[in-house]
Amino acid sequence: MKGNVGIVPGMISLSFALILGTAKNPIIAQTIPADEEGAVARLNESPRHGEWLTYDAGNGDMVRAWVTFPERSGPAPVVIVIHEIYGLTDWIRNVADQLSRDGFIAVAPDLLDGHGPNGGGSDSMDRQQVVATIRTLDRGDVNRRLKAAAEFGTSLPSATDQVGVVGYCWGGSSSFLFALDDADLDAAVVYYGSSPETGFESISAPVLGLYGGNDERVNSTINRAEVAMSRFNKTFVPNIFEGAGHGFLRNQGGQDGANMRATEEAWPLTIEFFRRYLES
Repeated sequence: MKGNVGIVPGMISLSFALILGTAKNPIIAQTIPADEEGAVARLNESPRHGEWLTYDAGNGDMVRAWVTFPERSGPAPVVIVIHEIYGLTDWIRNVADQLSRDGFIAVAPDLLDGHGPNGGGSDSMDRQQVVATIRTLDRGDVNRRLKAAAEFGTSLPSATDQVGVVGYCWGGSSSFLFALDDADLDAAVVYYGSSPETGFESISAPVLGLYGGNDERVNSTINRAEVAMSRFNKTFVPNIFEGAGHGFLRNQGGQDGANMRATEEAWPLTIEFFRRYLES
C-alpha cells in the first residue's frame, strides 16, 4: 500500500451519475449493485470469478472472506468491503462483485468469523444474533483484521499495491475509523456511517462520504469531520442525497424513489473516487 502524496481537496464530478438515468433499465441496472432482494440472482448471473478464501490476521486468527476478481488484462487495485451491522450477507457479496465489474479486486472479510456458535461467522447466526454480536467486537481487533485483509489482498498475484476501503452502515463507521488507524491506506469511502469523534490528524487517505438526507442520526456527525479534516488539511468529500434514508444502497426501493436516485448518484461517485486514488 502506498501513502497519498499531494492530495488536493475538491469535489468529485457527478458526470457518471448524469449518464446513468434510471436503474429500471436492465442494462443500466448492471452498473450499480443489486438491492437486497436481487442480490442472489445477480451473483448467480455474474460471469466474474468469486470464491471463499481464508487469510491469517495474526497469531493464527484465520478470517473467512469473499473475494471477487475483475476481468481485465493487468493487475488490479484492491478494495476491502466492510459489511453492515447485519454481517457478511449475500447483499455484501453482490457489492463486492459489482466492484470487480468496475475493475477492482474486492475482499469482503467476515468480521464475525469465529464469534458465532462453534466458531462460526455471520451465517451461523440469525440477524438478531448477528446485530447483538457485532456490537461486542473490539475496535482494535476489527482494524487488525482489516489491515490483514488489505495485506492479503495486495499479496494476490493479480493485485497492485494500491488499496481502498468501503463500508456500509456499521461498516461505514468502521471504514472511517480504519482510515484513522492505517497510514498506508490509499482511499476510504463511507456509506451512511457516523464520523469518528477524534483522531482526524492521523488520516492520510482521502475520504468520500455518502449520506441519505433523511438520516440525521448519522448526518449530525458530518460537521465535526468536515471541520477537523479541513483543519488538518485532509481530504473529505461529503455528499448528502436529498430524501434518501439510511441504508439506501441496500434498500433501493425505499423513500418513494429517493433511495434509488441516491444509489444512481452514489455508486458512480464511489467508482470515480477509487479510480482517481487507486489507479493513479
